[in-house]
Amino acid sequence: MRTSNLLLFENNEAFHQMLTDGIDVKFSIGDGKTRTDKVWLVDFGAPENNEFLAVNQLTIVENHVNKRPDIVLFVNGLPLVVLEIKNAPNEKADIRAAFNQLQTYKQVIPSLFTYNAFMIVTDGWFAKAGTLSSDYSRFMEWKTADGINIVDTETTPEMEPMLQGLLNKKTLLDVIRHFIVYERAKEQTIKKIAAYHQYYAVNKAIESTIRASAVPAFNSFAEPPAKYGKQDVTEQFPGDKRAGVVWHTQGSGKSLSMVFYAGKLVLAPEMNNPTVVILTDRNDLDQQLYETFTACSQLLRQTPVQAGTRDDLKNLLSVASGGVVFTTIQKFMPEEQGGKYPQLSNRSNVVVIADEAHRSQYDFIDGFAKHMRDALPNASFIGFTGTPIEKEDKNTKSVFGNYIDVYDIQQAVKDGATVRIYYESRLAKIELSEADQEILDARVEEVTEDDELTDKQKRFAKWTSKEAVLGSEKRLKQVALDLIMHFETRIESAEGKGMIVSMSRRTCVELHKQIILLRPDWYDSADDKGVIKVIMTGSASDPLDWQEHIRNKPRRKAIGDRLKDPSDPLKLVIVRDMWLTGFDAPVLHTLYIDKPMNGHNLMQAIARVNRVFGDKPGGLVVDYIGIAQDLKKALAIYTEANGKGKLTFDQSEAVDKMLDLYEIVVQLFGTFDYRKYFALQPREKLNFILEASNYILGLKDEDGVTGKKRFNYHVGRLSQAFGLVGTTEEAKEIRNDLAFFQAIKARFSKFDENKKKKSNEEIETAIRQIINDAIISNEVIDVFDAAGINKPSIEILNDDFLEQIKGMPRKNLALELLKRLLNDELKMRSATNLVQSRKFSEMLADAVKRYQSGLIEAAQVMDELLQLAKDIREADKRGEKLNLRQDELAFYDALADNPTAETILGDDTLKAIAHELVDSVRRNTSIDWQLKESVQAKLRVLVKRILRKYKYPPDDPATGEYNVSVNKVLSQAELLADFWTNQA
Repeated sequence: MRTSNLLLFENNEAFHQMLTDGIDVKFSIGDGKTRTDKVWLVDFGAPENNEFLAVNQLTIVENHVNKRPDIVLFVNGLPLVVLEIKNAPNEKADIRAAFNQLQTYKQVIPSLFTYNAFMIVTDGWFAKAGTLSSDYSRFMEWKTADGINIVDTETTPEMEPMLQGLLNKKTLLDVIRHFIVYERAKEQTIKKIAAYHQYYAVNKAIESTIRASAVPAFNSFAEPPAKYGKQDVTEQFPGDKRAGVVWHTQGSGKSLSMVFYAGKLVLAPEMNNPTVVILTDRNDLDQQLYETFTACSQLLRQTPVQAGTRDDLKNLLSVASGGVVFTTIQKFMPEEQGGKYPQLSNRSNVVVIADEAHRSQYDFIDGFAKHMRDALPNASFIGFTGTPIEKEDKNTKSVFGNYIDVYDIQQAVKDGATVRIYYESRLAKIELSEADQEILDARVEEVTEDDELTDKQKRFAKWTSKEAVLGSEKRLKQVALDLIMHFETRIESAEGKGMIVSMSRRTCVELHKQIILLRPDWYDSADDKGVIKVIMTGSASDPLDWQEHIRNKPRRKAIGDRLKDPSDPLKLVIVRDMWLTGFDAPVLHTLYIDKPMNGHNLMQAIARVNRVFGDKPGGLVVDYIGIAQDLKKALAIYTEANGKGKLTFDQSEAVDKMLDLYEIVVQLFGTFDYRKYFALQPREKLNFILEASNYILGLKDEDGVTGKKRFNYHVGRLSQAFGLVGTTEEAKEIRNDLAFFQAIKARFSKFDENKKKKSNEEIETAIRQIINDAIISNEVIDVFDAAGINKPSIEILNDDFLEQIKGMPRKNLALELLKRLLNDELKMRSATNLVQSRKFSEMLADAVKRYQSGLIEAAQVMDELLQLAKDIREADKRGEKLNLRQDELAFYDALADNPTAETILGDDTLKAIAHELVDSVRRNTSIDWQLKESVQAKLRVLVKRILRKYKYPPDDPATGEYNVSVNKVLSQAELLADFWTNQA
């Protein structure tokens, strides 16, 4: 089976569609007639009808590269899952290394991944699953085998629930068909797989929907199907039209869960091709959710449609079956006040999905629920919400029913689905009179732009007086100055973006003015330029100075795309109501609140900064108005609904954690007084960093972990903690020390033979925090100068150079440097001489392993590595003695590696073979030889013909040694062919 596109990801998407939708095949039925039917590669309805096979160490050859993935899972001969397993006791063989290995496989054996559904990385204890396009941070654990009991992965290996839950046959096929989506974004398509909480919640929701629609029990998904731990919804009766509420905390993928739910629901045979209505309470939310569903239309097996008007909605819902329709709840309002909304459909297979289903959003008391029921009397209603239903809210439950599934903040943070949110008050930075402070302290309900004047007259006076205080020129100047200083400090220690919530459109505009007065270079009138923008609606009748900030929907979306792009210079947006719900920008890490907020609106707003993004350690909410009491009240609502975990953590907790980590790093230096560093001159500082590095390298191993690894680990954690609290006084006090620690960490990276495996995010964070002219010179310093030795000009392993290394006073640093130089030298040689590079690489690895195991001392391993360097140099001179060029010597070494060849055939014969091989292979190697199978086959024939001519190897062709020797020469030929074409 072949797919048409040459690109791996597009091939993978095309195959996935064939796998999950079947393949249309046309065939003859006689008399010149044809018929089309579907062929299914997998029987999803009956897992026992399929053949499952797990293959260990399967050798895959592609483009002359041999790779052996640890385990490949086949279903009916299709390699759908790849597992890469590392050895837990090996400190370098962690799951990050397994992830890196998979990235290499994707490059060198891409054909295997054309058929890949998902990948798993594990070291036997930790285990994560992700897709072809997932970066490391999006590989996630699978923490339950049944959707009820969440495994404590601190005491139980993560691989256990992964095997029992995700990789049991029924769940595996269910996930592949219904829980993998290709989401199309502006720049790229992203392949996503459901997290465990999404998978089990959606299946519970499907079961409950079928119950609510009064259809037979649903039993065709993951094992064990008997019970999914549904909560209160199990107490409801069949046919009650209330499917329930899914409460998954904001940022944990609620919108995607809704997509998975709709995608599986439309295929459920019990629902008989249902019509799905997605309901929101605001136009901007409707658009955001609609865009998400449209981007995932392949999973829905249809294109969603948006109802633009009431008439449009009526037409869309008058169909006989099918359809995914988006609308706002306002379109269910009767045209005449007090009137009854006309019936649109009496079908029982209509399902209404309400986003953020709770009373404050849908105003059930005022009758919207009644109008929906009048329009769709037999429809079932299900709610998805990121915030809990309030205890006293009986109306929401009367429409939707009880909870189907709960995924709270505590579990989301523990799983890494979201990050913690920290709270910082900046009230003390803003001066106010007592009278103004009293006005601000008065509790007042929020007035939103969507409210009609008649609805807000009772609270308008209080709101207006508070807005006048918040929007005074004097106060906004203070806020602007403090906010700028805070944000600039923030992005120095933790790269990201910010959102400012202001009380009114007027205060948005005025705050923007004050900010650009202080930072004029942040301003640009063009939508695609500038560091700061205001996002708000308006009309031509608004004041003239507001007009540049009033944009239509496409322009606002374009700015939203800029904000989501980490590389775009747009860093700050000022909003009133927009983008506080439903807007997903993981790069956001700071929310500045200068507006009264409470309840669900506050919970939704602060969640803008809880998304996972790279090495982002957490989000920060900065309070300029005094929302501490409102946060406590919101937490009370949350805990009354049995939610676990805190909405926010006080920044002081993060400060305490940072100081604890700081003490750990300080203790690693023991008797070494690193603080002397700060009194030195720049050139002396560099030398001192090397002294400190040498000290850390000399620390004894603890539980098999080197001092360098412990130091790097703790400095990395300290850097993350510092990124959360970089604006505090405590952080400023240790800033210089941290920069010094990071200078050592950065120095280690220069000597690390595995430096390319470091995460870009970690390196970028270190670089950002290390730049401080008062601490470290910003001059570029060569690594050899830093080590105190002369930089070699041509021959890196000459005697003088090796003597300089041997004479270095810092023995630990000298050892690190020599390891790196030897490793680099052998990597370079591996491009031309297969046997020699393997031999020396094994010698290097063996010496380092014995040293790390404590079998030999530093002085002995240093002597061994110096001798190895001399052996490498002497190996080059062998060519001169044998009268062979380097390419001929490479073939000679491959030929002579056979135990009996030199004895039986003689040295002259081996040299003759080597000379003829170089001449023949070089003449027949074209630039595109790797792309043409005919050229590759010709080269292999030429090599084998020459070997037969000289009766090489002299072993019996039936023995394994014969084949090993021939394949070694073939591999050497391919290696040189690559080298020659790259040099051309």
